[in-house]
Amino acid sequence: MRDLAGKRGIVSFDLDHTLLDNDKNEICASALLAIEKMRPHYYIVIASGRDMDNYYSREFKDIVKPDAIIHQNGTKITIGDELFMLHLMEPELVKRIMDYAEKNGLSVGTTVDGKDYFTHPELKAEADRSYNKFIKRNFVAADGLYKLPVRALYYSGRNDEDDAAFLREFPMMRLLTFSSGRGADLVEKGYSKADGLKRLCEHYGIDIRDTYAFGDSMNDLEIIKAAGTGIAVGNAVKELKEAADMVCDDIKNDGIYKACRDLGLI
Repeated sequence: MRDLAGKRGIVSFDLDHTLLDNDKNEICASALLAIEKMRPHYYIVIASGRDMDNYYSREFKDIVKPDAIIHQNGTKITIGDELFMLHLMEPELVKRIMDYAEKNGLSVGTTVDGKDYFTHPELKAEADRSYNKFIKRNFVAADGLYKLPVRALYYSGRNDEDDAAFLREFPMMRLLTFSSGRGADLVEKGYSKADGLKRLCEHYGIDIRDTYAFGDSMNDLEIIKAAGTGIAVGNAVKELKEAADMVCDDIKNDGIYKACRDLGLI
């Protein structure tokens, strides 16, 4: 297929610890400069484990102004302001997972319409403080989530044994750990950022070989492998660096700008 807008490809960015300096709660200025230089020639995409329409993420969407967003590891895709694709978990499955988490001392949940539905919210608050202290949660009773639309969940176990036991109980799910090691995205098998990228390639008429993907954690593994060029930022987990085509400097040292320059994107 031919891209009717005449653009050369897609450049995709994870948000946390890739575009976003979580210690400062700021999008890296040099990364934004690179994006503005690329925008006339490439589609700019955010591919995040977050729902970028949630109250604590919208400001970053408005700053980056992406052409499209792959939300919550490919379970939702928006193009501009339009919903392009959506997958919802079955309510019975959500209830089973939440009940299991409550019983076993795990923090599991998600945010819907500005409310944070989590089992053991004190554990989620603790994880937030270590990962992004700027997020201020609006915790409500976890059982309010059972009848709401859910695409993916956040998961926090205490150790590897917790994780293994959870996956034995729910073999249809995947745990995609964060680069900080504190928590994971919980999604159904069959959904990933890579699937979202492929759907956008088909929509825009872009060959997958003409795509670039930046990331830092295990929920970026598939998209790093699927993209024409996968780039792990310098602060990425070891496994992602090993899978990437390129490892750039970390976010605090203008890694994205330098990589875009070295790849000839700007």
